[in-house]
Amino acid sequence: MSKKKSIHFEVSERKILLRVVDLLMVFFGVYALSYHFDFEYIVFSKENSVALILLGVYVTLFGTIFELYDLQKASQLDTTFKNIVITASTVLLFYLLTPVLAPYLPVERLQIVYLYLVLITSILLWRIFYINLIESPRFYKRVLLVGEISNIDGLVKALNTSDPNYKIVGFINSEASSLESVKYNGLPEFEAKDFLETIKKEKISEILVASFNTEAIMAEVYHDLISLLERGFKIRDYTQVYEELLHKVPIQFVGKDFYKYFPFSRSNENKLYIFVQRAFDVVFAIIGLLIGVSLLPIILLGNVIGNKGPLFYTQERVGKNSMPFNILKLRSMVVDAEQDGAKWAQKNDSRITKFGMFLRRSRMDEIPQFYNVLKGEMSIIGPRPERPFFVSELSRIIPFYETRHIIKPGLTGWAQVKTRYGASVDDSLTKLQYDLFYIKHRSIFLDFNIFIKTLSTILYYRGQ
Repeated sequence: MSKKKSIHFEVSERKILLRVVDLLMVFFGVYALSYHFDFEYIVFSKENSVALILLGVYVTLFGTIFELYDLQKASQLDTTFKNIVITASTVLLFYLLTPVLAPYLPVERLQIVYLYLVLITSILLWRIFYINLIESPRFYKRVLLVGEISNIDGLVKALNTSDPNYKIVGFINSEASSLESVKYNGLPEFEAKDFLETIKKEKISEILVASFNTEAIMAEVYHDLISLLERGFKIRDYTQVYEELLHKVPIQFVGKDFYKYFPFSRSNENKLYIFVQRAFDVVFAIIGLLIGVSLLPIILLGNVIGNKGPLFYTQERVGKNSMPFNILKLRSMVVDAEQDGAKWAQKNDSRITKFGMFLRRSRMDEIPQFYNVLKGEMSIIGPRPERPFFVSELSRIIPFYETRHIIKPGLTGWAQVKTRYGASVDDSLTKLQYDLFYIKHRSIFLDFNIFIKTLSTILYYRGQ
């Protein structure tokens, strides 16, 4: 059997494995449910065979539509979970709307809930096993890097710190080299002429292309990449892998063709998503303000004892489309903390009062911003708004910094749950990468992820 066929069958077998085991897990879950609760409509019997076959067809059909069998997406648990929930919801809806084909339907509402949970749980348990024992990087991802030497060092350092199991075993210089060419000693270098042999010898499972200038890739390397692609070999762009592993946009690696890397989420123009988000903002802002009012006696007492000064303060921030607005917060620093000019807040900042530290750790200092949310100046989730002074300074230093202002700023955001408090230009660069990732991928599922992580931060008293 040729190498081309073996690689092709490996890819096909994985897709078949996903489909077959998905169906087996669903049927097993449904059988266990019917056996435990004695639900007649799903008992395995000759009379119910049509209904079960229909359920299997729906799972396969909608699983394909919602990319459950996309191998790349199937290797990511968060994406897989989202696709399973969407698939299960659609399957159940169609299953209940086709009583002619599936006559044995639930009589009680609780049975519908059980069936829905079984669909999600049965597939999810198998996919967790698949990701950790079959698709997991720690078991088989040996990566060969192809690109210009000038890009390799920064990329290798970033990826190695994110996931040591994503092992880059070496690189091939995609540009023609000479005696005067710069050398990189951080990784073994393989010869371009031995490209295909290296894949086999080093047991490479993935190729990572890191090239700013694809036109400069040597014809020899280019043809080998095409040959591997035709065999079904996994070849990915470095920005794709960077985002997948680090969950942030690699703006430091983006050149003049920057527009290729910012296909922002369709949710930014989705009227239904915008409506749902605004409705959530209003409802949650009202709840937040009511909680703030109930805590007001404690806050007032703490302010008198530990802050000794005004309870509230306002500060100008930059909002959507770079429009300024005044943010409202509970004061956590001493009065006139910035009388000598704007300064970065530091860890263990001496300007923060003892009660102010409690307010920050518990995130209670943010409660008044629910008023900004009600006014429509902010959202619950989005990039944190920054002061005009720092925006002006950072925009001159960091490329694409103003891009974070294309959506409303938020009370909490992806950067806040993924990294520590920004206290320098480097920290701001990291936060921007996370903010752009959110803008690029924002969705209800990502918003829910941020919301849960923020609650965890509050409950575990990890605010800064």
